[in-house]
Amino acid sequence: MLPGLRLRQVRERLGLTYRDVERASHELAARRGRPDFILHISRLADIENRGVVPGLHKLYTLATVYRLNPLELFRWYDVPIEECFHDGTSFAVPQTHLMAAPTSLRIPMKFDPAFDPRRTEFLSRMVEKWGHFEGVLTNSNGHHIYGYIGMCDRRMMPLLRPGSIVLVDASLHKIDDGDWTTEHDRPMYFVEVRDGYRCGWFHQEGSRLVMQPHPLSHCFPETWRVPEEAEIVGRVTGVVTRLNEPGNVPPRRSPEEPGDWSRKVP
Repeated sequence: MLPGLRLRQVRERLGLTYRDVERASHELAARRGRPDFILHISRLADIENRGVVPGLHKLYTLATVYRLNPLELFRWYDVPIEECFHDGTSFAVPQTHLMAAPTSLRIPMKFDPAFDPRRTEFLSRMVEKWGHFEGVLTNSNGHHIYGYIGMCDRRMMPLLRPGSIVLVDASLHKIDDGDWTTEHDRPMYFVEVRDGYRCGWFHQEGSRLVMQPHPLSHCFPETWRVPEEAEIVGRVTGVVTRLNEPGNVPPRRSPEEPGDWSRKVP
């Protein structure tokens, strides 16, 4: 069904006239202090009957007046808003940064009776039913946020590859670098600095915060003053990464072309 027709059916079911919707939009615009929310009768008629796509503010007005979920209205216009996170991860970005969390997560709802969690299995063959959980990764306390490791950020290679997505607990701001036995147990942190973000191993010496890159990355340590030059966003508690991606494989050098590891990674 065309979205304009669906909107008209909702309006008529609520017993609203064009004039009612226009009047409500003026009230909303006054409350929000933006005339963009005003939906005139002529525009509403075009949306319902001529297939005109409403702008962002008009869409919000319709959702508000009609008591609809704005995300559902996006779907009516074939905008897969719930896939924004997943679509975004398919585009490489050079710099490390924070990113919005997914609005839903596809998880297994029912496993094959033969599934044995003690054994390594091909998961896709063991799941009988998949389901989506809305907002499952965004808890109510707002402690967890997401970070993206830029394609130019090789400071933690090979442990943390460019293009990885990290889950950050924003409630953990204190650097704890004492109790670990292997590099996989050593805490990693997401830190905001003047020229962007850093993600990796850190230790603090008084007012100096030092990032220690992975030894195999051949990158130099970096130092900032806290809190003037650096702010700890949180501790990394999870990582999603791809293996053996073309962008993750460093170019081969010929024997007569030695690598210049004296250069600091930007």
